[in-house]
Amino acid sequence: MMLVELMVGLLIGLLTTFAIVQVLVYSEGQRRTAMSGADAQTGGALALHSLQRDLRQAGYGLFDNPAALGCPVSGGDTDFTLAPVVITATGDDAGSDQVEIFSSGKNGASVPLLVTEDHTSGTQFVVQSSFSVVSLADDSSNYDRMVAVPATWSTTLPCQKFVVASTTSTTSSSTVVAKAAVASTYAAESYLVNLGNTMHYRKYAISSNVLQVFGTLGSTTPVDAFGDVVNLQALYGKDTDSDGVVDTYDATTPTTQAGWAEVLSVRVALVVRSAEYEKDEVTTAAPEWDLGTAITVDGTADCSSGSGGRCLSITVSHLDSWKHYRYKIFDTLIPLRNALWNS
Repeated sequence: MMLVELMVGLLIGLLTTFAIVQVLVYSEGQRRTAMSGADAQTGGALALHSLQRDLRQAGYGLFDNPAALGCPVSGGDTDFTLAPVVITATGDDAGSDQVEIFSSGKNGASVPLLVTEDHTSGTQFVVQSSFSVVSLADDSSNYDRMVAVPATWSTTLPCQKFVVASTTSTTSSSTVVAKAAVASTYAAESYLVNLGNTMHYRKYAISSNVLQVFGTLGSTTPVDAFGDVVNLQALYGKDTDSDGVVDTYDATTPTTQAGWAEVLSVRVALVVRSAEYEKDEVTTAAPEWDLGTAITVDGTADCSSGSGGRCLSITVSHLDSWKHYRYKIFDTLIPLRNALWNS
């Protein structure tokens, strides 16, 4: 009788222990899911904040004259477009986009210098400005770099970047001569954009589930900024009917001044993955980016949530065991205030 009671007691103890272990395992799983979700929430918010901060500065000091928008710039180590932001669909990492952001790096106010006399090939510029220009002769480590912008740019007369070799004041304290061997001819009413010693440049891209930041134009060495960011999508917000209100979102990069003038904002989405692997499949379909109705983006469909908008399905199936992770989309719209203020 004692042996039977002992065996029954052991069985009850084992069943109780098993139940307690099951509760603890479930509780620990829930705790880890919550903790990893909180980490993903924090990481995604910080990544989006970093991108927003740079986008708000986009275009500063580059195009006080809207006619300069989209002008191709040559003459430096790497050519670029005189625009606040350029979105490139690379096809890498499941179609993640790259976002390039441009602005002047001039310490203090970056104000354009009006060209007051016709500039001929290889000669110096005569300009009108109340702001000083730092030349190579003045400070060999902190000299300014300029971009010559024609009054109306074209493929035969683009913008050119050059280094300010020296400046010479004339009888008027507000007139300086910036010497530079620029090959093209720029008529009076053209102007010079001051990039400062180094143009402020940022490129955001995704590689191996990491949001990377490139800090120098043409650089191939990024900084790994935020982990578990698995996709980046970006769209231009465009005012196609000139009423000052964005009416279309698309991913088509403009190629003309008129096309760039329509770009008033940028809309971006970051997809962040939780670091916790779930035993069960917790994600059965790709995350949806709800874009509303003012879109012309290929691949959109009616949102499965029934919101009435159009959704873009963002690919995460390239990730190993992608269904066993949770995902969150961080979405924001950033007005290009420097483009708006200079319009």
